[in-house]
Amino acid sequence: MHWKQRFYKKNQIGIDAISLLISLFTAIYIKHGAFIFPKSFTDLLFTCLIVGFWFLSAHQCRLYRNRIYKKFPEELLFNLYASALFVIFLSAFLFLTKSDYANLFSFSVFVGIHFTLSTIFKYYIRKKQHIAFYEGALYDSIIIIGYNKSSIEFHKTLTEHVYYGYKCLGFINNEPINADGISYLGALQNLQNQLSSQHVDEVIIALPSNQSEDIRYCADVCDQLNIRARLMPALFDLTTKTEEIDNLGMLSVINLNELPLDKWENKLFKNIFDKAFAGLFFIIIGWWLFPIIALLVKLDSRGPVFYKQERWGVNNTPIICYKFRTMQSANGYKGENNEDFEQTTRNDPRVTRLGKVLRKYSLDELPQFWNVLNGEMSVVGPRPHPTPMNLESMNSVANYLKRHMVSPGITGWAQINGCRGEVRTHEEMEQRVNFDLYYIHRWSFTLDLQIILQTIIKMLRDNGAY
Repeated sequence: MHWKQRFYKKNQIGIDAISLLISLFTAIYIKHGAFIFPKSFTDLLFTCLIVGFWFLSAHQCRLYRNRIYKKFPEELLFNLYASALFVIFLSAFLFLTKSDYANLFSFSVFVGIHFTLSTIFKYYIRKKQHIAFYEGALYDSIIIIGYNKSSIEFHKTLTEHVYYGYKCLGFINNEPINADGISYLGALQNLQNQLSSQHVDEVIIALPSNQSEDIRYCADVCDQLNIRARLMPALFDLTTKTEEIDNLGMLSVINLNELPLDKWENKLFKNIFDKAFAGLFFIIIGWWLFPIIALLVKLDSRGPVFYKQERWGVNNTPIICYKFRTMQSANGYKGENNEDFEQTTRNDPRVTRLGKVLRKYSLDELPQFWNVLNGEMSVVGPRPHPTPMNLESMNSVANYLKRHMVSPGITGWAQINGCRGEVRTHEEMEQRVNFDLYYIHRWSFTLDLQIILQTIIKMLRDNGAY
């Protein structure tokens, strides 16, 4: 059986319709102690109006875009956006019409139950679908055209992340491919035969941009056979450009725009959010948690409570980054001296007993909220590296210094994607830089919120740092 990604949208719509009705009737029952609704045709029309308002909000917030292959926090955020817009639509209608339905049910209970139910249902269905992906019962079959760095990385991603719901049938490439785990389906002129002889849901065209005629040929063949085709740009293009597509008459024009955070309104909004988030952290958590950790650090080993280290901020400006000390002070752990820098390794003897716990749950990073209040860091952004690591990588890793075009963060896109802890190889550093550049060129407030949610989840279950 082949999984059709469009069924995901139908599942979401059905889940929301059911949760809306359950929430409406439950809220009315809680308020009145009985099911007194619906009683008339007008009540049924009002029910339809509520459903209409929800799906209008969901459409405007792009809630039903296929996110089965993305992290659940992103779907949760869009569900929250749709709920907020739904509240605005419905409350405005009740206020302007002075409707009697305003007194019929508890508005906050209704919205709260609906958000909770829809979130739980969607998470459950999502997990069931992922199980089906892992078992091979549901999937979309794809063919990749072109054998290069981008397509190889894409194939590796699909192989390692089965929950994306794709199964690669093989590669089509003019040059024969002889690699383990890769099925070679022939040259480009064999494309139509391959698509006709087996079930293919999607074709990924990963050819270089200078092969425009071949790209057009592939697109035409897919159009003739009614098979979805998608273009895959080079990895370099994915991380070093920001694209927007405009339509001028019948033509599409690609704009290579400035960075999102180059716009003053985005920068101002992010700065306000950073200061507010850091301030709330100290007001709600920091004022009682910091003294406890500080006392435990002093009792666990001799030395200062805080560890200070020079790192690079925006535009390569040196900053002093604060952390709770997690190593023995008498064993070469001198933050102010860059010459003493040495990456932490697994089972590092310098790490204290308490330090292992603080590092596992990233609690040692919490003092960096002070850096955020000082304007030296953001809550979300590329993680700042120690000066020696910067000096070593700036000449060996492509586009390394571009990660300093924005303020560094306590957490970042690279960290929630597994790039956390020790950097062991040159390839691992390149991967981190690519993640950082992706974030910089595609920044949005929604992406920041998603990263924060996923960071909290990874703090509880990830063992990448030591």
